[in-house]
Amino acid sequence: MFPAAEKRFIKINRLSILVLFLVILAGGVVRSTGSGMGCPDWPKCFNRIIPPTDIAQLPADYETHFIEGRVKKNERFAKVIDALGWKDLAYKIRTDESIRSHEEFNVAKTWTEYINRLVGVVAGFCLLFTAIFSFTYIRSKKTIFIWSVVNLFVVVFQAWLGSIVVSTNLTPWVITIHMLLAIVIVCISIYTYFIATSLRDKSILINHTAQSVQFIAFLSIALLVVQVVIGTGVREEIDHLGSIDTIRSTYIARAGQVFDIHRWLAYGSLIFNVGLFFIIRTRFSGLSIQARYALISLILVGIQMLSGIVLYRFDVPAFAQTTHLVVGCLLFGAQFYLMLLLGKAKR
Repeated sequence: MFPAAEKRFIKINRLSILVLFLVILAGGVVRSTGSGMGCPDWPKCFNRIIPPTDIAQLPADYETHFIEGRVKKNERFAKVIDALGWKDLAYKIRTDESIRSHEEFNVAKTWTEYINRLVGVVAGFCLLFTAIFSFTYIRSKKTIFIWSVVNLFVVVFQAWLGSIVVSTNLTPWVITIHMLLAIVIVCISIYTYFIATSLRDKSILINHTAQSVQFIAFLSIALLVVQVVIGTGVREEIDHLGSIDTIRSTYIARAGQVFDIHRWLAYGSLIFNVGLFFIIRTRFSGLSIQARYALISLILVGIQMLSGIVLYRFDVPAFAQTTHLVVGCLLFGAQFYLMLLLGKAKR
């Protein structure tokens, strides 16, 4: 059914999506274990290709050297932000003393961050090959080629932004943009995969109008996006509390209104997914790919709710933070793909 060149593209695209979710998982582990500054420089780690395993292997006077390098990079970053009109943010980056603080060497945190970077490199190469293999569609379906190349540029920008995350010493709003951009990269990969598979296999699409169902799926995704953005606000508030207080049992209560909004949005997301599941089950065969992804979305939103309850009831444990983040991204990917699957097949 598929020519060999198209099969090759679909395989590498599918692999890219898998590796991108592994990157999100690795980033979640880094975040929940506080390993973000395990490597104080970028792209190397303590100026080494293979990071140190003992404090005796650290470069002489490395604290001063790396802090000076971060200050210079931050000044360049501040100039860019200043030029875009965000003068307050630029001023904060230039004057925030916490950005210049040094974290003591911890071998576990160093290797946790290093593994995260290695997975990111693998994802970068997967997207590079995806862009190369997309040349096969340059005449038959130029959209696939264009978005695959765009995604490659986006992931290069994401890598640069990762260096800014390090140089700004994990500034919360930079981390938030870094995470949201990762979701954008996943969505582009899912979109190109969908276009490539549906180009020749029309059976995965439907042959009747289902605009109302697709609109409900779109609303569900829009609600999830708002929930994710509000959730980053919750995380930033908890990070702030963690920097000034070690009593984790009070974090949620002190997070304030932003947590309450996030929780009610979660209930709304659950209602949308339950409703969407039953609507799709009444209109499609239970064996259809649409019904399958509606079920997957429902299961994921259930796991997401359970991880949120664990975060609330058990003082924000690290494993639940990672689970909450990764499952949220998986849910977004499943819902996005489901929305695409609800499109009408062109005869």
